[in-house]
Amino acid sequence: ILGCWGLISASGASGTQNQAQHTAGGPWELLRRHKRSWVWNQFFVLEEYTGEEPLYVGKLHSDVDKGDGKVKYVLSGEGSTSIFTIDENTGDIHATKRLDREEQAYYTLQAQAVDRLTNIPVEPRSEFVVKVQDINDNEPKFLDGPYMAGVPEMSALGTTVVQVAATDADDPTYGNSARVVYSIISGQPYFSVDPKTGVVRTALPNMDREVKDQYILVIQAKDMVGQMGGLSGTTSVTVTLTDVNDNPPRFSRKNYQYMVLESLPVASVVARVKALDNDIGPNAEMEYRIMEDGPGVFNITTDEDTQEGVIILQKPLDFETKNSFNLRIEATNRNIDPAFVHLGSFSDTTTVKVTVEDVNEPPVFFTQLSKMVVSEDARVGISIGRVSAHDPESSNSAIRYSIDRNTDLERFFNVDALSGVISTAKPLDREVNSVHNLTILAMESHDPTQVGKGFAVITVLDINDNPPVFAIEYETLLCENAAPGQVIQTISAVDKDEPPSGHRFYFALPPSVAGNSNFTLRDNKDNTASIVTKRGGFRRREQVLYRLPVLIVDSGSPALSSTNTLSVSVCDCDSDGVAQSCGAVAYTLPAGLSTGALVAILGCIITLLVMVLLIVSMRRRKKEPLILEEERDVRENIVRYDDEGGGEEDTEAFDMVALRNLNVIRDPKVRRDVTPDTPTFFPYPRSSSSLPVYKTLPDNVVFREFIWDRLKDADVDPSAPPYDSLQTYAFEGNGSVAESLSSLESLSTDSEQNYDYLSNWGPRFKKLADLYGDGKSVFS
Repeated sequence: ILGCWGLISASGASGTQNQAQHTAGGPWELLRRHKRSWVWNQFFVLEEYTGEEPLYVGKLHSDVDKGDGKVKYVLSGEGSTSIFTIDENTGDIHATKRLDREEQAYYTLQAQAVDRLTNIPVEPRSEFVVKVQDINDNEPKFLDGPYMAGVPEMSALGTTVVQVAATDADDPTYGNSARVVYSIISGQPYFSVDPKTGVVRTALPNMDREVKDQYILVIQAKDMVGQMGGLSGTTSVTVTLTDVNDNPPRFSRKNYQYMVLESLPVASVVARVKALDNDIGPNAEMEYRIMEDGPGVFNITTDEDTQEGVIILQKPLDFETKNSFNLRIEATNRNIDPAFVHLGSFSDTTTVKVTVEDVNEPPVFFTQLSKMVVSEDARVGISIGRVSAHDPESSNSAIRYSIDRNTDLERFFNVDALSGVISTAKPLDREVNSVHNLTILAMESHDPTQVGKGFAVITVLDINDNPPVFAIEYETLLCENAAPGQVIQTISAVDKDEPPSGHRFYFALPPSVAGNSNFTLRDNKDNTASIVTKRGGFRRREQVLYRLPVLIVDSGSPALSSTNTLSVSVCDCDSDGVAQSCGAVAYTLPAGLSTGALVAILGCIITLLVMVLLIVSMRRRKKEPLILEEERDVRENIVRYDDEGGGEEDTEAFDMVALRNLNVIRDPKVRRDVTPDTPTFFPYPRSSSSLPVYKTLPDNVVFREFIWDRLKDADVDPSAPPYDSLQTYAFEGNGSVAESLSSLESLSTDSEQNYDYLSNWGPRFKKLADLYGDGKSVFS
């Protein structure tokens, strides 16, 4: 037989209050439903019990229990061992600890009746709830407090400021422990609070921020609907009145006076005025304007930091013209609130008197910049123009003029000290300086410290005083295979003058060479000309250089001309007309030599003879002892030279180290009679049979071999002086295109030798040809 659970609550509740659906388990529930004597699932226990004995919660009983002690009651679930206990014989439940509903509002437990001996359940497990019954043990709290709020000044009555909210931890579903009402403790009569919603509103209309801008309210929240015995909590609300533009600007004075010097620079601050406004922020921002006797000369702006009106000078002041100004200044609020226009005008005016003080001013030029022109061929002392200045003061002192010489360093101009007339002091040259910028100084006669400055720009007009010349130095090359009518050079000209209509140059050959058979000139009518060959078959053997004079005439008035010489070099060219070599032919002359060639060969022979005579003379001198005093050792004269000698003019010591080839390995051989300080750097040939023939060697090798021979002779000859005392080596190399030239006949003053053949030897002998030739150019 299945039994039923029964519950006797400590509160004595029965019937429907303590009845609940019984929870059964097991397969027999599918067969039929059992009638239960008690239906239960919860009971209550009061929180915050402070008694000394455990608090009796209730009693569990099973219909199976016959009171014979065979049934044992077991309790499990939340707090079944730590908070709640059950008497296993009687089923009485007790709470052993004080409970707090705010910590845990209910506990879910399971009860079961088991056989005491076998611990086999005699009833299915059932679940019930122990609810903690609330008492008013928590006061209301403002979790968001303290509050800060703002409301515009002059707000209407009942304007919402802020809403406060208090919370009570007690059970809002049981009794009035959590039902809160609001009241204002401090802040009346300015503000009020809704008791139910906690909305704070203004209680007085038109509160003025300028009188008081902040209020601190104390709001109370009380539970138990505000009844006696209820708990309460408070918070503060700081209410700030925000500004509105309800105050117009006002000047503290109706008249201001300022004094300024007439020399005050433009854009300087003349004065500052300020209209006061009790409002703050954007409601106190100002705009100023000048209404009378000031626009144009003065301007006024607003200082955004201080909201002052800054009066600024716009034009120079002149005491002699006007010495005082009466400015009417208006100040207006920049942001006007239409809601307060009825309060009156939001602007104010004041008068500012500006008095101008006189100062001693420097002279002033009637025309600050004077422009003048003068021809570059103007004679010295001619008048160019006149400058004029006056004293702006009423005294009208006399003026003296001068030129700032820093602007006329070469003193091309003068100015008359009394009249201001500017004249030339030196000849002018437009090509050197076409524009002169002068600074003219004007000073008062009675007070030289007062100096005014004016400026004169003098433009120098051009005249045709420069002839045209070649644009560049032309290097004209003419191929030997050039054909008649071939353009070999295009020339142009330049002229330092600058005629207004531009340059126009005319090119021609002078009459003296106009009929030559080699070249002609063609004027291209575009300020260029072409040099054209008249014939072909030019040969370097015959003539390597032609000088063609070219006449250039400009279009000035009067016209100027110049003759410029164009040098034409004959060159050997390839098939494309590219020059390969120019100048004299460097190969052997054919049979039937000319007189000039024969003279050149003769000169070479004479040069060789002279060289042989010098060598023989040197050998003889080496055999003569140079020691004049027997007691003097020749080694005392040996000097070591580690630097290069002074050239051909150095007769004191000729350092042969400069002639050495440093790449040659030193030879260990030394002189027999002395031990030189500096060993020689040159190896000697082992035998005379190995000596090369000088004419078959390159120039540098010939000279080095020759020097080695001389050094060896000096080292092996005991009677010869140290080698670095030898200064003359009469030997000539073999690198000349014309070979050797004899200068023996140049000592004769009556020589009639013809040197015209030097012109055929190429550019290297051009200077000699110019010096000794007849100077005539050949064109035919």
